[in-house]
Amino acid sequence: MSAIRIGFGVDVHRLDKDRDLYIGGVQIPSDLGAVGHSDADVLIHAICDAILGACNLGDIGYHFPDTDSKYKNIDSKIILKKVSDLMKKAGYSIVNIDSTVVLEKPKLAHHLTAMKKTLAEILMISSLDISIKATTHEKVDSFGKSESIKAYAVCLLTK
Repeated sequence: MSAIRIGFGVDVHRLDKDRDLYIGGVQIPSDLGAVGHSDADVLIHAICDAILGACNLGDIGYHFPDTDSKYKNIDSKIILKKVSDLMKKAGYSIVNIDSTVVLEKPKLAHHLTAMKKTLAEILMISSLDISIKATTHEKVDSFGKSESIKAYAVCLLTK
């Protein structure tokens, strides 16, 4: 395998009442939360898939299947740590991560620094090597109508 690898990840979850909203390992105050087998943290899930893809190790569903009860309501930060361990075992380290969260509301600008700090601590990299952007879908489709949330992530790894 090459000494430099790039990976891409995407994750989508439906939003519903009576769920907490976690993004980038941070609980975000919101009337709606993401629905999923785990805590449904779309940003962490997209980052995990980007890292796993760059290492050619499958995807998050392969390693943490939603059919396995031991992952029911699991904190996605635990998943990210395990994915980081798999990456290191494969001999890679992160150069940088770039990501985008698509969510109509609430606005995330005031939470981005906490997300970067949380992710950097888990991955043992500088928060300067993590970019997180937030955007809306301009009230278009399920994302714009606050029915769902999506995140994209790319990462660059090196041997």
